[in-house]
Order: sequence, then C-alpha cells, then structure tokens
Amino acid sequence: MSDTAAAGAAHAAHGHHAELGFLSTYVFSTDHKMIGRQFLFLGLFMLLIGGLLAMMMRWQLAWPETAVPGLNFIPEPYMFGGIIPPNTYNALFTMHATIMIFFVVMPIMVGCFGNFLIPLMIGTRDMAFPKLNMLSFWVGAVSGVVMLASFFVAGGPAASGWTGYATLSARAQYTGVDWGQNLWIISLLILAISSLMGSINYITTIINMRAPGMTYFRMPLTIWSLFITAILLLLALPVLTAALAMLLFDRTLGTSFFLPEGGGEPLLWQHMFWFFGHPEVYILVLPAMGVTSDLLSTFSRKPIFGYHAMAFSMIAIAFLSWIVWGHHMFVSGMNPLLGTAFMMTTMVIAVPSAIKTFNWLGTLWGGSIRFTSPMLFALGFVSNFLIGGLSGIFMASTPVDIFIHDTYYIVAHFHYVVAGIIFALFAAVYYWFPKMFGRMMNEPLAKIHFVLTYIFFNGAFFPMHFLGVAGHMRRIYNPMQYEFLMPMQHWNVFITVSALILGASQIFFLYNFFWSLFAGRKAERNPWQANTLEWIAASPPPHGNFEVQPVVYRGPYEYSSPEVKEDWLPQDKNLGTGAAARAH
Repeated sequence: MSDTAAAGAAHAAHGHHAELGFLSTYVFSTDHKMIGRQFLFLGLFMLLIGGLLAMMMRWQLAWPETAVPGLNFIPEPYMFGGIIPPNTYNALFTMHATIMIFFVVMPIMVGCFGNFLIPLMIGTRDMAFPKLNMLSFWVGAVSGVVMLASFFVAGGPAASGWTGYATLSARAQYTGVDWGQNLWIISLLILAISSLMGSINYITTIINMRAPGMTYFRMPLTIWSLFITAILLLLALPVLTAALAMLLFDRTLGTSFFLPEGGGEPLLWQHMFWFFGHPEVYILVLPAMGVTSDLLSTFSRKPIFGYHAMAFSMIAIAFLSWIVWGHHMFVSGMNPLLGTAFMMTTMVIAVPSAIKTFNWLGTLWGGSIRFTSPMLFALGFVSNFLIGGLSGIFMASTPVDIFIHDTYYIVAHFHYVVAGIIFALFAAVYYWFPKMFGRMMNEPLAKIHFVLTYIFFNGAFFPMHFLGVAGHMRRIYNPMQYEFLMPMQHWNVFITVSALILGASQIFFLYNFFWSLFAGRKAERNPWQANTLEWIAASPPPHGNFEVQPVVYRGPYEYSSPEVKEDWLPQDKNLGTGAAARAH
C-alpha cells in the first residue's frame, strides 16, 4: 500500500469510529491511552497507601518507647512500649515494600507509560491485542484488591518480608490461622498473569506495528527500555509464579518444597525468588532509564549522546541481570568459589550502567538546558541512581557484603536505586501529562514539589548509610533494645522527620495533578518542542492516535546532516517533530 493510500485508510478509520458508551470508554476500554490512565490512577492510589505504611514504620523507629495518645492501638502491654506491636511492624514493612514495588512502580512505569506511549511513539493506532490489554489492567486491579483485602483477615496481612523467605512464609501454623500470607501469595500470582498479558502485548506491538521507516535503531530509548523490560517480564515471571505456587502448596496442601522437616530446602525459595528478583530490579529501573534519556535529550536540545551505546547497554544489563542473583545470598553458606563468580558478574553489570550515566552527562554537556520540572526530576533520578549504583559496588564485594548484609546500608542502597525511580516517575508524569489529559500542570508548584522531594528524600535515605556501617540491623522493631545502637538513635529521629516531610511534600503533587486535570492551561500539540512521534498527535490524542499515518525519515536523535544541527529541532512546534517524521 502506498503512503497516500495508507494515510487515507487511517483517516477513514478515524473518521468513522463509532461513539462508545460510558463503560466502553472509561471502564472496560480497549484504547491503550485510557488503559494507561487507569494504570496511572491505580498506581497513585497504591502510592498513597504504601507511603502511609512507611510513615507509620518510621514513627515507630524514631520514638519506639513513646505512646502517642489516640494512636496507641496495642491490644495488650508490650515490654518495650511504642505505638505498633512487633508483629504489626513486620506486616508494615512487608506490605510497604510489596505495594511500592508491585503496585506502584510497575503499574505506573510499565503499565501506565508502556500502554500510553508504545503505540504513540512507534506511530501506530493501538496495541496489537486491545482486549488482552484491557484484561491485563482488570486482572492487575483484582490483584490489588486481593492484596488490600489481606489487611482485613484474621491474623492481619503477610508479615514475612516482601521477599517471603521460607520457612517463615511456608509454615501456615507459624502464626496460627494466617490467611494474610495466603492472600499475599494469591495476589502476586494474579499480578503475574496480568504482567504476562502486558508483556506479550508490548513485545508483539513493538515488533510488528512500527510506523513505516521506524527501524529498531530509530526507536526512542523509552521504547527500547520498555521492549527489554517486557522481555524480562516474560522470562522472569514464570519462575516467580512457580515459586509462589509451591509456597502456597506448602501452606495449604501439606507439601514440603521449602520445609526441611518434610525433606524440603528453604534455600530453594531464595534461589527461585532472586532468580526472578534481580531481573525485577531492572524491570523497575530500565523504564526509568529510558524516560530519563528522552527527557535529557529534549531539554538539553541535543540528540542523546551515544544512542547505540545506550541501546546496547540496556541489552547488556538485561542479559547480565540473569547471572548475578547469588549476590543476595553471600551469607547463606554459599561455596566461596561460586560466591566469587557472582561477585565478578555483579561488578561487570556496573559497566553498562556506568555507560548510561556517562552518556547522560555527555548529553548535558554543551546543551542548551531548560530546567523545567520534568528536567529537574530527570536530573534528580540521575544523581540518586549514581549514589545507589556506587554503594552497590561495595556490596558486590563478598567480604564487604558479609559485614553490611541485612543492615541499613542495604536499605539505603535499595531505596536510592528503586525508590529513586520515583523521580523518573514524577518526571514522566509532568512531561506526558499534557499529552495524556490535554492540559499543562502548574510549573511553580511542580518545582516546589521537586525541591522538597529531593532534599527530604536524601535526608531520609542518605543517613541510613551511616546507620548501616555502625551495624544497625534492618527490620528491627525497637532500636533502643540494643545498647550499641543508642548513640545512633538521633539519626533515626532525623530520618523519620525527613520522611514525614517527604510524605507531606507530595501534597503539592496531588493538588497540582488533580487541579490541572480540570483547570490547567490547555496544552499545545507539542508544548516541550520535543522530537518523538507522540507529539505529532493532538493533545490528548483521538481514538486511533494520528489523523494520518506518520512516516519516519529520521530517528529522534539523528541530525539531517553534520553541518545543519539545528534541523534536529522542531520546525513547526504545532506538528512536533519537524523533519524527523512527516504525516503523509
């Protein structure tokens, strides 16, 4: 089909689209853009719950022997006082981590922006399987409901840690009738089905439905990151699903996969969980890397530095993520020779991450930088990822890791890498909000949000390095029980105050988000003068995305010629991508 004929067919399909009812438009929608918005609202709701759980934990750690009038819901007196019983504290950190990882970062970074951006950025009308796409959201929403239901069953929610280590998680009789742990397992099994649906859709769409001229190495790095993430999900989730099924059988059917008294092996759970768990870290962080790359390019007014190196480094990260899981188990009695192998692979995986960091700096170097709110949050992600990556190199060394394992040094590292993704998440929301909803968010409020979030994020997590080196154990209910930790208690107070202000700072975001939905300034087609295909579409895009089929002549990071670099910039900010892609 010629370009003109294809364009005519696309226009005709768009023009004769039948009006849909309320349920088909807003609830059971098969439009990838609405499904992306649904994932966004689900993730923001769960972010509120996960954040409140964190605030409760931090209050307990800062003032463990102070009961607060009106908040003391301890059913019986405990030796060390406090406002939260010990088992409830275990449930808080279990559910906080589970919700933040599986129901905040994944739904927003992978579910929301994957759904919303993939068809728009590769120049197609929708996902390959729209109905499967709808099911992926609703199955994921059911998973969230099951997880939240565990707060209301006998025994309370799961309290075995977000990693669910056996044998604690495998013995149903350990805490009596323990349906909370069962619901935790069932919820993650359902979520795995949802994510598999999404990953199949993403991979098929990217391989088969790119616009004419959109070769693999013309795809934006956001698409590369989501493509690789989907492949990791497709390969890693069956391992977690099998482990969860075995765990549920141990708890309900009397099997002994992980129970030593029946001939099972508790370490088998750790191997299976971390074989999934370390690719999962990159499932979380790769979309943040892709988003950051595109934002730094846009607001530096330069093509990304080393595009091919960036794409290949993400591929290398994905490959290496499968052979580093053992560094989580250095203290489990692992053979030192095997530990050395995992130590080397863990150090090697730092190389492609370093390539990305230096290429981000190369993109910024000499650029005409605009410090918009998306740019500030993208830079915040880069700086926090750098801190988390450098601390990770220390933990890659077996002798060092044995000393700091299960201390707050690990908590600090994990939050700088994974919780630091929240900066890329906010950057993406501020950047694509005009395309999603057709309105601009308030820039002064967004910058206040960034300043407060950046300062108090570092205030909350950087001192944890000091606590970890001093030997402060993670997952303890009351630090004041340990005499050697008492001189460090002021850091717990400082961290808690920072965390409480960090949580309160998100009010600026929530107000800005919901106010802008209804009263924000109407957005132009391309308010950021960006250079990727989604900005050709209207804001918000209509059903079918594009009035006519875009044809790509040049990638978003390519110059038209070495002499005329300005041609990379949009020639028509109403159209968006200038000479990079034209509607035919």
